[in-house]
Amino acid sequence: MFEKDQQVQHPGFGTGSVILDQGGTVIVRFGDRIESCEAAILSRRMALADAVRLGHWSPALEVTLKTQAAAIRSLNDAWGVFSRSRIDLLPHQLWVCHRALQQWPIRLLIADDVGLGKTIEAGLILWPLLSSGKVRRLLILTPAALVEQWQDRLRTLFDIRLSMYRPDVDTPKADFWSTHHQVVASLPTLRADRKGRHDRLLDAPRWDMLIVDEAHHLNADEDTGKTLGYRFVERLVTEERVDSCLFFTGTPHRGKPYGFWSLMSLLQPDMFSPRRPESEQLPRLRPVLIRNFKQKVTDMAGRRLFQPVTNHPETYAYREAEADFYQLLTRFIMAGHAYASGLDQSGRRQVTLVLIAMQKIASSSVAAIRSALRRRLANLERQVAQFREEQALLERQDDDADAEVFDAFLRWENEVRFQLMADELPHLRALIEAAEPITEESKILRIGELIDRRFSERSVLLFTEYKATQALVVSTLMARFGQDAVGFINGDDRLVGVRLPSGQETQLTGNRETTADAFNQGRIRFLVSTEAGGEGIDLQARCHTLIHVDLPWNPMRLHQRVGRLNRYGQTQPVEVVTLRNPSTVEARIWGKLEQKLRHIMDALGHAMDEPEDLMQMVLGMAGPGFFNELFGEGQGVRPERLDDWFDAKTRSLGGRAAISTVLDLVGHCQSFDLSQLADVPRKDLPDLMPFFHGMLVRNRRRPEHDDGVFSFKTPEVWLTSPGIRTRYEGLIFHRHPQDNEEAKRIVGVGHQVFDQALAQADDWEASLALVNGLPEPLAVFRFMDAVTSQSGQVRQVIAGVTVDAAGELVLIRDEEVLEILNRCRVAHREPGPDACERSPEALSLWLDTARRHAVTAIDSLRLPFRQPLMADLTLCWPEKMGDMSIR
Repeated sequence: MFEKDQQVQHPGFGTGSVILDQGGTVIVRFGDRIESCEAAILSRRMALADAVRLGHWSPALEVTLKTQAAAIRSLNDAWGVFSRSRIDLLPHQLWVCHRALQQWPIRLLIADDVGLGKTIEAGLILWPLLSSGKVRRLLILTPAALVEQWQDRLRTLFDIRLSMYRPDVDTPKADFWSTHHQVVASLPTLRADRKGRHDRLLDAPRWDMLIVDEAHHLNADEDTGKTLGYRFVERLVTEERVDSCLFFTGTPHRGKPYGFWSLMSLLQPDMFSPRRPESEQLPRLRPVLIRNFKQKVTDMAGRRLFQPVTNHPETYAYREAEADFYQLLTRFIMAGHAYASGLDQSGRRQVTLVLIAMQKIASSSVAAIRSALRRRLANLERQVAQFREEQALLERQDDDADAEVFDAFLRWENEVRFQLMADELPHLRALIEAAEPITEESKILRIGELIDRRFSERSVLLFTEYKATQALVVSTLMARFGQDAVGFINGDDRLVGVRLPSGQETQLTGNRETTADAFNQGRIRFLVSTEAGGEGIDLQARCHTLIHVDLPWNPMRLHQRVGRLNRYGQTQPVEVVTLRNPSTVEARIWGKLEQKLRHIMDALGHAMDEPEDLMQMVLGMAGPGFFNELFGEGQGVRPERLDDWFDAKTRSLGGRAAISTVLDLVGHCQSFDLSQLADVPRKDLPDLMPFFHGMLVRNRRRPEHDDGVFSFKTPEVWLTSPGIRTRYEGLIFHRHPQDNEEAKRIVGVGHQVFDQALAQADDWEASLALVNGLPEPLAVFRFMDAVTSQSGQVRQVIAGVTVDAAGELVLIRDEEVLEILNRCRVAHREPGPDACERSPEALSLWLDTARRHAVTAIDSLRLPFRQPLMADLTLCWPEKMGDMSIR
């Protein structure tokens, strides 16, 4: 017969506590699960209370290692601090991970500001879930331009290997969705149900975790309905093909409550709906919505990570030929608007979108618009009547508004029947003729002068929207500073129309990761990037200077550009240069828009401490196409009416309703700040070394151990799977590898050989020991949830009771337990005869007192359990302390 609370060992489930003996079967609690076990295969284990009562002392090394293993698991399950990431982890990232791991299934919207490390947060959350087996099947959906970045970041930073989805490998015979368990896919590709791909996906095993990046693209509109992406994810959720959902977006609210609550309903259909009153749903947001702000995040020492960005506005003037060209183009656009006014609604809309695109391209450079006009003229002259998409000289964005604009523009370029006016051909010839003499552009030359005068010897990042402008800037910088000083990044790794210093025109090619590395390492001084190519690339290693070659009409894009430099690891205040021609309508609109944004910042500053961060949310609420309309329509407004027109057009931007909505969201979300820094554990990979070294010694191995580098022959007991090597060379316990090869040897929780060490220590029966170097007694307890239906990643929490400097009992967290034991240098030997000198009665009394104190102080642990249960784990007694010292 097994008695209630008897400790037992099961060959599959490990150590448990008996609830009820039913004869042939026994009901046993194993951590957070309850199992009915065959009695014959259970073996009795000596509980700590029995060991104390009987004076059954175990080897100090075994008890110490068992306790360290439990503390390591407890810390990692709750915070992910011992993941194998190759970069230092920040408090706000660990905090996000901690919040996510408190629940299962996870249903969170993480809306952190740009540059705070969303892929790192995702990896931190995923690593303990993957290493524990909680997540086996993982699907990540991203914008098309970020698929490779997610695959690369999770592989290089966390050793998480994702298969990239490609339509050509998704066939009925290939069974892609069943045979690939960790997949990253382009949402724009996957959302279209072609050749039965959705049915194959839905027929495959369900996903443990779905991650969606830039989740605001999952849009639902009250009037126009749901986007394809929204319908696709909705189907996965409603047909219960996913357990957990993690959404990332910097702009959770796009100005329409219906769209926001529709997004939230994908995460929590029972809690949120676009049809319910907002006042009823706002109080439910806090557990689901996380938003961290740049102005609040710190390093482990509490120092703010980000400094204010300094802006340097600069002006330039057109030369005569440029001014003539832009005047001619303005008349052409006005004529196009006049022609469109006579068309039906659909035709008028299409022509307007094309004219907006022309204005945007022309504001970048003459070179960019000249290339577009040449292609249009060539198609007209050849009378090409079929649609043919060319992307050689334009970058396209994932932004919904820009995508619509440039889809219309590409159609105009290639479809002869799609006209901007009845006699378009002679106008095009006149425009191209006016543009041809302009081989040097005043804005680009001004950039070279600024670099010479203000940024001598500095690395400089330059951003432009269009590849033709990019080619012109690269050519100009090469001529001025040398061919080897300049690199480029864009969406397809090639750049046509570059003129070398020799005068030869050529096409350049270059991998964006290789180019970024060269820039970060100082091998090239200048990097010219487009938005599509620059997403997901960190460029702050040696550079703190950014020049906007052109100004995207949406101010949020400026923020995203600056985010390439103003991110963790930047050691200098970032300086940003903008260039404008004051004589243009666009410059006047920008001036008024900046004045408007300053007023919004003032309003936000009165309400919150982080107006700059909140501004991005306000801008995100402006709605798709708002800024395209603002700049596009503004070109046709008479100068004397521009002020009144602008005020009327932007009345809703940053209005009381928008600011109120942002403040409501911020007031009902979770966010990290300095007051929570004390909760973040200060433990990292080096804190695993004492445990691992002790496990090797316990298994009679003598590791070659030099400055955190381990080489050893693997203990036989760890050789349980083909993936474990018989010998390891150069394993490291830090996050600063010298190269990619060394990065593969980073050890943390989840590394196969380290997990074998943890598993072995967990299985030991040892619970009572005399520990040399321990200053005070340490009783360690395991806390679990009595409610077994609560199945979060945090299944147990370790805490200890010891004596403080004032001689009082104190409850300490798992990280403090690990720190105390890491300082003890315990030899591998059997307990000596002096152990018998301790009084079992006195030890039992102290242990009982420690238990009562733990129960009294349990609230300080803030356990994620509904009904906490406490169980003994170990008691470590100072070797030099006798009975008289027992308090």
